[in-house]
Amino acid sequence: MPTFTARSIELAKADPGKRLELPDAALPGFYLVVQPSGAKSWAVRYRADGKPKKLTIGPYPRLGLADARERARTALQAVSEGRDPGAEKAALAVEESAAKRITFGVVAADFIARYAKPRNRSWPETERLLTKADVAGWQDRDVRSIGRRDVLDVIDGVVERGAAIHANRLFAALRKMFSWSVERGILDASPMATLKPPSPEVARDRVLSDAELRAIWLAAEGMGYPFGPFVQLLVLTGQRRSEVLDAEWPEFAAAERAWTIPRHRAKNDRAHVVPLSDAALIILKGLPRIQRSSQPDQLSRFLFTTTGDTPFSGVSKATDRLTKLAAGHMPEGIQIEPWRLHDLRRTFASGCARLGVGVHVVEKALNHTSGTFGGIVGVYQRFDFADERRKALELWADHISRISKSRSNG
Repeated sequence: MPTFTARSIELAKADPGKRLELPDAALPGFYLVVQPSGAKSWAVRYRADGKPKKLTIGPYPRLGLADARERARTALQAVSEGRDPGAEKAALAVEESAAKRITFGVVAADFIARYAKPRNRSWPETERLLTKADVAGWQDRDVRSIGRRDVLDVIDGVVERGAAIHANRLFAALRKMFSWSVERGILDASPMATLKPPSPEVARDRVLSDAELRAIWLAAEGMGYPFGPFVQLLVLTGQRRSEVLDAEWPEFAAAERAWTIPRHRAKNDRAHVVPLSDAALIILKGLPRIQRSSQPDQLSRFLFTTTGDTPFSGVSKATDRLTKLAAGHMPEGIQIEPWRLHDLRRTFASGCARLGVGVHVVEKALNHTSGTFGGIVGVYQRFDFADERRKALELWADHISRISKSRSNG
């Protein structure tokens, strides 16, 4: 068993029929491995936990004899200290791989937790945009590999399928996440730095006609729990979709005929008391109390839920179904025009004004801080028009009752 020299390593011949391991007499456990193809590499053989182990040090000639022997000596020293150099090498490789590979999915989750969730009550929508179908293929991809062309391909695809507004929302979420990644030192530059939103947006002014409102009310009545009464409460109160959908039983005081939307759930960060009409109280009284799936011995705190643990989430499909059902309640020859749930809030405001309710009362009912209560007026005007708002919601509920019982509305 000779001692390795530079020349002996160079002259070592391959055996076409088998793999050779040539030992070094100067350092027991240190080997030159010669493959049948003639490729050569360095290895160390040792025992750890009573089992024979092998550690590959590196290829020859990229790693010369002197360096290979030094690495082998270091590995064998570790063995003498009771350590396993092969296991240590594998663990280090995993750590280095994780450090080098920062996936889009991991960065998006961090962005949601550290930035979006603490600042924006609509963070679940941002989370959906950054984790679902449109960017599903990016989740396991190194975020640093995503370039401008990748972003444009995804955004263009959304626009081409006819979802221009959704494309704008996705664009905004991605732009903010990439900018945040630059601030955090994850990226050197954002791939969206010079890009512009894909589609212009026009503020919606859609107000449902009485015929459409009647049709939607009756369709909701036919759908049943949870989506039907959710829509009806949305119609009666004029509150935001998320505020109604996420409503919790402790927020309601039937004796006081009031619903208090807490500050942490109100969009403008201000608690809001909603007077409840007789019609709203009837809907609340008819709602079932659902048991929690995770703890069947407890009742859910949510008004509108199927699992008991989270609010109802199938809003998009349910709205499509509601629209189809509503078509059957429209006057003959008249179709219901495209609409969104948020249009019910605008319809509430417009309808109350049409019934003679003052704009300042409507804005208080909607918990608006702009408009007539913007700027310095909002600072000094603390009167909440409680009596006026209660009368307005009763007036609106009477209007809904009247049109829902009529045979035809134009």
